[in-house]
Parts: sequence; structure tokens; C-alpha cells
Amino acid sequence: MSQNRRKFLSIAALTSGAMSLSGNLFAGNRLKEEEYDLPSSISNLKPMVDGIVPISIEERKQRIAKAQNLMSKEKIDAIFLEGTASSFYFTGMRWGQSERTFGLVIPASGAIAYVCPKFEEDRAMELINPVFGDEVRCWEEHESPFALIAGIVKDRGVKHKRIGMEERVRFFIADGVKKAAPGFEIVDATPITAGCRMYKSKAEIALMQKSSDITIEAYKAAFATIRPNMSQAAFSGNISAAFRKLGYSGGAMVIVGKYSALPHGSIVPQTIREGDVVLVDGGTSCEGYASDISRTIVVGKPSQRQTDVWNLEKEAQDAAFAAIKIGATCESVDAAARAVIEAAGFNKNYKLPGLPHRTGHGIGLEGHEWTNFVKGNMTKLAPGMCFSDEPTISIPGEFGIRLEDCLYIGDDRPYFFSKQSISIEQPFG
Repeated sequence: MSQNRRKFLSIAALTSGAMSLSGNLFAGNRLKEEEYDLPSSISNLKPMVDGIVPISIEERKQRIAKAQNLMSKEKIDAIFLEGTASSFYFTGMRWGQSERTFGLVIPASGAIAYVCPKFEEDRAMELINPVFGDEVRCWEEHESPFALIAGIVKDRGVKHKRIGMEERVRFFIADGVKKAAPGFEIVDATPITAGCRMYKSKAEIALMQKSSDITIEAYKAAFATIRPNMSQAAFSGNISAAFRKLGYSGGAMVIVGKYSALPHGSIVPQTIREGDVVLVDGGTSCEGYASDISRTIVVGKPSQRQTDVWNLEKEAQDAAFAAIKIGATCESVDAAARAVIEAAGFNKNYKLPGLPHRTGHGIGLEGHEWTNFVKGNMTKLAPGMCFSDEPTISIPGEFGIRLEDCLYIGDDRPYFFSKQSISIEQPFG
């Protein structure tokens, strides 16, 4: 093994456990290629960075207009967002979160305004697109930002004395605004943010398609390197390297053998052996829009038991997809997948062995977002909604099987972003 290869595997081992299991799984800024002594299936990859069309300013303007229309309907005077995914959705700007309050106010009418630490003003002005509003109200270190937020709301016009807080806004900010604006009600802004973000445009779907295409190519290249006695970290490192060669950051959780029955894996280091189930779950993002794809294979010849459970998982995934009809409920999709698994003798109501979690989650700017295929969710399916389809089968002490492909609902029916696995021996369609 070359020195470069050893260095790469060492880095992979350190980073493989750092991937988030919630939110936007893989942040996805395009990266410069890094050269390693990699297997040919990975080293031969070429960047997939051409033909990408970012979200336009005009589309972001339309999003803001829709949010303002929803605010009027919900009797909300304004919403406050921190510099996270919803901020990016409406303005194209990400800031992140720290102990210092930074964010933006979208009023029910009028231009957006920002609240920013004074010493960060110059940096903020580099990131803010003035076409959406260029007012920045700054606070010094010894001052409170919360009165500034309340002041923006009041200056834009008050009808209902209701300020919406996006779900990512932290308690200390919401509480601070409540105290700074006595007489105002602090309410959930999810009807506004989800009411916009849950329904994707053609431009968003195109970016999600690209993200899925990139992920499949990275997986194909990395899966060609899997072999007995390979460490979990080494295989995970190959997946990350494949994404880099394609021009993106990305990665995947790798779960081996009996640990594959744990949907999000184990902290125990694992080595891939002949006959092991290997479950891979990950993705990347393109212009902020995420992919999330899972594949499950067996190293060597699968047993009949492994094959039968894999085939059942595929049947459940197909049943969920077939249940997706415009106007149907999210609950009905979960029920369709669950019925297949339970009819085969597995446990009901999330008990193991069986399907321990929802059948799918929403996806977009975050790997997990509104809404979910889960019992009790009566949200109606509509064009533009995007979901994962992933009814895991977990058998404690043996293995788990998960097939995950994401989809969007078109004007007539659902469409997968990625081709489904063909068989336990053919993970790529």
C-alpha cells in the first residue's frame, strides 16, 4: 500500500463517523479534485459540474411573494429566519448559527431587512443581495438584537401583532423577541416556510436530479472497490473520494453485517467479510439541493434468507411508490409499504423484526424536511412534493435491508430520481 493511500484511509477513518444523520446530510459545495492513489474505478471519474442552472433571482422573488401571501392568509405580520436553509431558499444567502443573533425578517408586505452583529456588517453586505432588501440593522456586543427584530416588524406595518418564527430559530431568540415585543404573539412560521419549500419548482427538481445522478455515479465507482477484509472506514473513504473526483463533497454511512439491522449504524468499527450484508446510505448536494440514496448488497454469494428479505424490501418499496397518488394522504403510502412487510410475518407498529421507522421523509435543501410518509400524517400529496422511499426491514442480530430512492410528484404521477436496484446482486438499475 502506498504512503498516499495509507494517508487517505487514515483521513477517511477519522471523517467517516462525522456525518450528520439529520438535516442536510452533506453540505455539497463543489470541491477541487484531490489526487490519491485510488482504484481505477474512482480515479477515472470525471467532474459532473457542467449544465447546472442555479435558482434564479426571479424565482426567489416569486418565493418571497408566495410567503407574503401565505402570511396574509395566516394573519402573520412577519416571519424571522436565522441564516439557515430557509434563508438560502428565499435569498440565496447562508450564514449559519452562532451565539450571536443574525437573521432576516420577511414582512407580510415590503422589503426584507436583516439583523446583524455590527462587527459582521461588512461581511454580511458581501453576502446580501440588495434586490430582496438592503436594510441591515446592527447591534453592538453589549446590545440586544431582539428589539431590532421587533422594530423591523413594527416599521413594516402591524395588523395582527403576530410574529412567526421558523422552526430552526432557537429558543433564546424567540424568547428574546417575545420580551422585546410585549403584546405580540410569537407563532410557528412552518405554515409559511413549509408552505413554500414543500412544493418544488422545475428548477429545484432539476438540481435534485443532478444531485441524485452524481450520487449514483459515485456509488457505482466505489462499489466496484468493495472486497472481503476491507474496513468499513476504507470503503466509506472510497465513496467520499468518488464524490470528490466528480467535483462535489459527499459521503455515505456504511453499515456491515449484523449492524445493518440498526438503521443508523453502530459506533463499533466493522470489517467487511464474505457473506456480509453491506448497507450504504448517503448522498451529496448540488446548489444546495440534496440527494439521499441507500443500496444494500451482499459481499459474495447471498444466502436464500438474505435474498428473500431483500426481495421483500423491494416489494415494499414498490408498494409505497404505487400508493403515491395526487390527493392521497402521506399516511396511506406508509401503510402500503408496511402492509407488505407485515403480511410476510414481520411485526406491526414499528416493532422488530420489521419496519422500525417511517417509510419516507421529505427532501430538498435539507436531507430531511417536510413532510413524511408516516402513520397519522393526513397531508395530501400534490405535484412538486419530493420524498424518499425507504421501508427498511431490520432483523436484530442478523441484518437489515434498506433500499432508498428519492422521488418527485409530477403533474400526473410520481417519478424516481434514481433507478431502483434490480436485485441483491445488481444494486444499480
